[in-house]
Amino acid sequence: MKLLTNYKYWILNLIGWVVFALLMLTIDKISYAGDIPINYTNYLIVEGVLCGLLGYLLSFIILFFIENFFDIGNYTKVDVYKLIGVVLVTQVIYNFLLWPLLGIPVQYYLNEGVNLTLVQKLTNVPHFLAYFLVWLFVVLTLKLVHHINTIKLRQLQLEANLKESQLNTLKGQINPHFMFNSLNNIRGLMLEDVTKARGMLTSLSETLRYSLTKSEVNSITLEDELEMVENYVEISKIQFENRLKFTTEIDPETLNKQIPPMIIQMLVENALKHGISNLKEGGEVKLSTTIKNELLQIEIINSGKLRNSENSTQVGLQNIKKRLELLYGKNAKFTLKEKEDNVVATIKMPLV
Repeated sequence: MKLLTNYKYWILNLIGWVVFALLMLTIDKISYAGDIPINYTNYLIVEGVLCGLLGYLLSFIILFFIENFFDIGNYTKVDVYKLIGVVLVTQVIYNFLLWPLLGIPVQYYLNEGVNLTLVQKLTNVPHFLAYFLVWLFVVLTLKLVHHINTIKLRQLQLEANLKESQLNTLKGQINPHFMFNSLNNIRGLMLEDVTKARGMLTSLSETLRYSLTKSEVNSITLEDELEMVENYVEISKIQFENRLKFTTEIDPETLNKQIPPMIIQMLVENALKHGISNLKEGGEVKLSTTIKNELLQIEIINSGKLRNSENSTQVGLQNIKKRLELLYGKNAKFTLKEKEDNVVATIKMPLV
């Protein structure tokens, strides 16, 4: 924030100096003087204006030093001493110019010369110095507030860039993770049923096309995500055959809500890989969505037990947790628990 090049500052600074000088000098004298001649009142007004104008002009010397040689965010003791020195030099110039200037209205309104002794003039130095100290306090406060806001803005930008980088990294984990499992399924099917393998490849290509087109965004509608899930389930049914039963219970009001892309697919994939695949007789995966307490709730229930496999890296679950945390902070929640021979995965997130 450069005040030297800000015309609004020039105007406000001029008004501030003149009004402050009139309040502290002219009005103070008038209020204690009682009945005074009109010419003396006029003189006091001119005196206040001249003091304010001179202070206004000389304040630019101090401001020039602050904006070019004094870093409000990284100053040293030497810088402070230099600033004090500049203020004192400005005071010398102010008092050196002020008294000859005041001699003009004295001659005009009072028809007499300025006969103040040196001691009388020196006793006014602290009074005039107070003007500059008040102005300096205001300017340094403005500079400090701007510096703090700049730091906050940079911190927010860094946090936003970090979140974006982390999200991109997490998105990059989705497609390889999904492809690895799907290609393994196709490999196992190639020697058994070429026709089914061809159908599986077609569904896989549609799924990958969808996932690649959505990888550049942080959110999609739930309706679009369900299309992706249906394709994935079709691929999985070729592998599981009659061992997989997939049902949905979707609240129509949730279809247009925004969710992170492929987050439901990863839940379904986790349910199949760690739930249905471990059951010889197969099982059921049920997907439901609803709105409760102004939160979008997505629930996946699959047959099986909640167990930790030594071969599982839990990439999908960690991915889901981290993406929800980055996108929604504490406003989103992901839970995974076992209930009556079923595993229940639940996501709650703000409505978007």
